[in-house]
Amino acid sequence: MTDLQLRAQSFEIAWKYLDQSGLLTGEHRESARFILNRIDRMMLRGEKRRLLLSNAAIDAYRVRPLVVIANA
Repeated sequence: MTDLQLRAQSFEIAWKYLDQSGLLTGEHRESARFILNRIDRMMLRGEKRRLLLSNAAIDAYRVRPLVVIANA
């Protein structure tokens, strides 16, 4: 499996879980960027286990700080 395939599969697992569980909130582009960023950082450190990558992205997404922008 190539790194691109590993990245795509890990993202798909995380995205489907978050979507089906109702945890996917906000702008989808920003959510996707957050998830991919987490997967990419772990892969750069040498992680190659698909489920570990996806589960770590899910966990990070769950506890990410939410930024609320109020209209003045």
